Amino acid sequence: MNPVTSVVKRMWLLLAVSAVAIVAALGIYRLHRVFGAHEHPAVMAKADTDVPLFNPKQVTYEVFGPAPSARIAYLDPDAHVLQLPDVPLPWSQSVTTTLPAVSVNLMAQSNADTIGCRIIVNGTVKDERSVTRPKALTFCQVTSA
Repeated sequence: MNPVTSVVKRMWLLLAVSAVAIVAALGIYRLHRVFGAHEHPAVMAKADTDVPLFNPKQVTYEVFGPAPSARIAYLDPDAHVLQLPDVPLPWSQSVTTTLPAVSVNLMAQSNADTIGCRIIVNGTVKDERSVTRPKALTFCQVTSA
């Protein structure tokens, strides 16, 4: 019996598996080159240039009325509730954010009979309300700025 034949008889399964693995690896390599997976712009782009920057939003809260002061609570663009107990009127607060969508809320109450609020986003009045009643309470809300 030939020594080469005896090695082939003992190692045929290992040779067959190796041949299949080599053919599969070459096939995958060719498919990647054909479909351009290595040259795709999403794969090659840097993380800081993938997402375009959003335009900053300028949000202005305003409370007005004849009372000397008011209690104010508002939700800032980062969803934090801020409470101000005795604020002189008229009152205004501006914040800038680069979030793609902003939901803001403003609530004000005074001891006078009239109070009003306003939310302005990038120079445009998005919500304005005013009430006249004893111990006036009002709110303004912008759900998507």
